[in-house]
Amino acid sequence: MAWIILGIAVVTEICWALSLKWAATLGTWTASSVPIILSFVNMGLLALAMRGLPAGTAYAVWTGLGAVGVVIGGVLLFGDKLNPVQIGFMALTVIGVVGTKLFATA
Repeated sequence: MAWIILGIAVVTEICWALSLKWAATLGTWTASSVPIILSFVNMGLLALAMRGLPAGTAYAVWTGLGAVGVVIGGVLLFGDKLNPVQIGFMALTVIGVVGTKLFATA
């Protein structure tokens, strides 16, 4: 169950980070409240996942997949550009996360 909660936390992390840019482009109080709310949800889910997972494992998966997800979201939603070297390093990040999951004790 902790891994499922962590997966939801990763998705929330991606939405949170992308909402920061979205809120900055709109510049309204309503848009600015979205990342604030998502940050509380995000931290709560991460803390809940850490009840069943080692902190280092949970944090590594959360930050690694969150970073890759934000890059992909930036490309899809905001037209950010990627080069082959960046894609290669993102692949290494995903490989590291998969290895962390495969060899996790919890």
